Amino acid sequence: MTTADIKIPTSDKTLTSGKLFYNWFAANIGIMGVVYGAIIVGYHLSFVQLILAALVGALTFAIPGWVAVVGQREGVTTFKLSRAAFGVFGNRIPNVMAWFNMIGWLAINVITGTLLLTTMFQTLAIKKSPLIVLISLIIFASFVILSGTLKEATLATVQTLISWVFGLLTLVILALFFMHSDWQKVFAMPAGSWLAGFLPAVAFIAAGSSISWSMAAADWGAYVRPETKPAATFWQTTLGAGIPLFILMVGGIFLSTVSPHLATANDPYQAMYGSLPTWLGPIYFLVAAGGLVPQCLVSFRSARINLATMGIQLTQKRSLIGHSIVILTIAVYILFISGNFLTNFELFLNFLGICLASWVAIFLTDAVLNRRDGYDLNLLKPTSPVHYNWAGIAAWVIATIFGFLFTSNSVYRGPFAHSIFTHNSSLAVFVSGLAAIVVLLVASLFQKKERN
Repeated sequence: MTTADIKIPTSDKTLTSGKLFYNWFAANIGIMGVVYGAIIVGYHLSFVQLILAALVGALTFAIPGWVAVVGQREGVTTFKLSRAAFGVFGNRIPNVMAWFNMIGWLAINVITGTLLLTTMFQTLAIKKSPLIVLISLIIFASFVILSGTLKEATLATVQTLISWVFGLLTLVILALFFMHSDWQKVFAMPAGSWLAGFLPAVAFIAAGSSISWSMAAADWGAYVRPETKPAATFWQTTLGAGIPLFILMVGGIFLSTVSPHLATANDPYQAMYGSLPTWLGPIYFLVAAGGLVPQCLVSFRSARINLATMGIQLTQKRSLIGHSIVILTIAVYILFISGNFLTNFELFLNFLGICLASWVAIFLTDAVLNRRDGYDLNLLKPTSPVHYNWAGIAAWVIATIFGFLFTSNSVYRGPFAHSIFTHNSSLAVFVSGLAAIVVLLVASLFQKKERN
């Protein structure tokens, strides 16, 4: 395999900093941001603390911003770069995590689209029932699967249009939320614990946004024009993703004062719909559901490419069918058996956040410690002599286990989940990331002693 097979050709590096900003902006302007804002209200913080948590949480997109800079500098995509830290075979660890990440978000988007359509039917005086939920699932899933036949350019145009319409409608709705919010209630929120409330809220936001997106950051960074300054790549990524997320979360915070049960509702979209003006609700929800379709298709294609990186070659048709079966199975379980969307969503973010936080911590720590002068391309090839980088693998395993020791959720409680960890599973995400950095630093010191 030649260098050209590893690095992105210069002729393909056409992404401007402005386009990079828009790509991240469009990818993060979705209705889930409003739900995030409502969820962090459940951490019992004051209004100022909530706004600050939303701001800091949005700024954690500095993590994928950093990963994007590495991708631009090397001209190499994420999982090829990751081979240096884990070894060419050991790299299957982040590959598998990335696949679970994509499948999980696909399922969440399909469930979200189904719930949005179900709520829409209620405006037509059709009561919610298992049959209506099933019909909504079939309609939305069919749109997603059939749209898989569209060309990339067509999908990009549709997503651009939907992003603009959804963004403008969101601004209108935010203005309405400001007008109808109980301001006395907003400012009367008592201050909560910075350690047991603020930090878990930030960790929850990071697990559901920046940490998950880190796995795709170098993929976009590698296509940025060579003459673009690294600082521009960093800030366009960080702010392009962080600004829409912050605005949407602020909307969710205000919406929770109008609809206090939003953060604990089995169907948050039904609770949200009841807070919107009758004339605006149907339009907003249709646009929100439509905006999920292109995102699903991008994830479908990313999942197929991810499997190919692991040596599992599938045609686009077989990949679409296979992944659709998996995703629909998950959706059916959540919608008809479990029945609680938010609880399962938080479990997903907790599990994946711990695994991905340790991965991205290892990726960036390895880049600082061992790749300051650039990556050795021989380590990035499938024929690399380093099959397993045991320092990176051991750091990931230890850090991930450490994270689960401190986690506490509805299905599992770690032996060390006491004190501030008792009801804050999100904090385990930070524990996992910090543990990965410490273990890799210690391993690096031992390796230097051995060389000396």
